[in-house]
Order: sequence, then structure tokens, then C-alpha cells
Amino acid sequence: MADKLEGKIAAVTGAASGIGLATTKALLAEGATVVMVDRDATALSALTEQLGPSVIGQVTDLLNPASCDAMIPEILQKVDHIDILHCNAGSYIGGDLTETDPASIDRMMSLNVNVVMKNVHAVIPHMTDRGTGDIWVTSSVAGHFPVGWEPVYAASKWAVTCFVQTTRRQLRPHGIRMGQVSPGPVSTALLSDWPEENLRKAKESGSIIEAEEVADALIFALTRKRTVTIRDMIVLPTNFDM
Repeated sequence: MADKLEGKIAAVTGAASGIGLATTKALLAEGATVVMVDRDATALSALTEQLGPSVIGQVTDLLNPASCDAMIPEILQKVDHIDILHCNAGSYIGGDLTETDPASIDRMMSLNVNVVMKNVHAVIPHMTDRGTGDIWVTSSVAGHFPVGWEPVYAASKWAVTCFVQTTRRQLRPHGIRMGQVSPGPVSTALLSDWPEENLRKAKESGSIIEAEEVADALIFALTRKRTVTIRDMIVLPTNFDM
């Protein structure tokens, strides 16, 4: 499958770590150029130097409305076009709702839902003019099942699932494919907020996957013929049971 994405240009949010970084590396391995979007300028600088000339850094604070609005225009000042947008940036809140403060709820819902909508909204005119494009969103298995220990996070991912599956239908006539990848627990920094007992049990039972396995699923979807749309992939650790 080497070089199947040769000549393609992708933009990945939350690209400096976790699933975003794994996806960046997987896209590069398939021949794509990748614009790595993250708020961590220091990390982006180090990664662009490390990963080579096919990587371009884009410093964007997605929770800053002006910075978020400027993301797509600033990317298009650095590259000719965007073939692939991977809306991956997100945050996590676990535990009982009563233990969560309103400011954290606002921040997470904004990043997990509103920012995704705004990023997709911003790229649609560009992709529509070109008559082609792929938009992928990192969701979660929590967007398909009412996970009792993470009601705020699960609610955000249910919202994302609805957004992807409704917007996908609007974009199809314009040659734009849209889908989501919905992992189970992934070994990233987001799990640091998991209830300690749940995290311990998951690690002991092998119920956590690596970010690279999520990236592999995305590459599979992106390399299908244009006549095929993979609209949703649930990627679970084999030993994980909801």
C-alpha cells in the first residue's frame, strides 16, 4: 500500500501527540504531505524537524475563536490545497457529573463538538470548489454507548456521531467523503483522567489499544476507491467489553 496517498495534502488537528501524531506518521508513510496542527509550538517545531520536509507546522489554539477561525485560511497560505482534514483534537472528562466543574464542561464540549463543526464548516467551500476531499473525525466508542463513568465525554461523542452522519449526507453530492473513527480505550494522555481503578483493570486485562492501530484504520478508509465510503469504524481492544 506504499505511496497510495502520494501527492495528497492532509491537515491533522491535535497532531503533536497521541492519535494525531500516529496518523501523521501513517500518512507520511503513504506518501502524503501533512500539515500538523497543534497549539504546542515547541512540540511542533521539534516534530517538523524530526519528521522531515513533508511536514508543515501550523500553530493554532482551537479554543481561541480567532485562532480557530484562522486555521484553514492559514493552512491554505502554506499549501496549495487540502485533500484530507482529520479533526482529531479533543479532551476528556470522566467521573460523576457532580464532580465536574462547569468551566471544564464548557471547555470539553467546545473542543470536542463546536471546534469540529467549525473546522469542517471552514474547509467545505474549499473542498466543494475542488469537487473532492476527505473529512475524518476522531470520535469514540462512547459515542455509540452510554458509558456510565463518563457522561460528559460520552455526550460530546454522541453529538459528534450525529454531526458526522448528518453532514456526510450533505457533502456526498459534492464529491466529499466524511466519516469517523470510534476507538475504544487508546494509550494516550487522555486516559490520565480515567478513574484509576478502571485504568488499572484495563491495563491488566489488555483492554487498551495503541494510537497506531487507530491510524491504520484511517489509512484503510482513506485509500479506498472514491466510489467507496467507510462512514464509521469502531476499533476496539479485543479484550475490551462495554
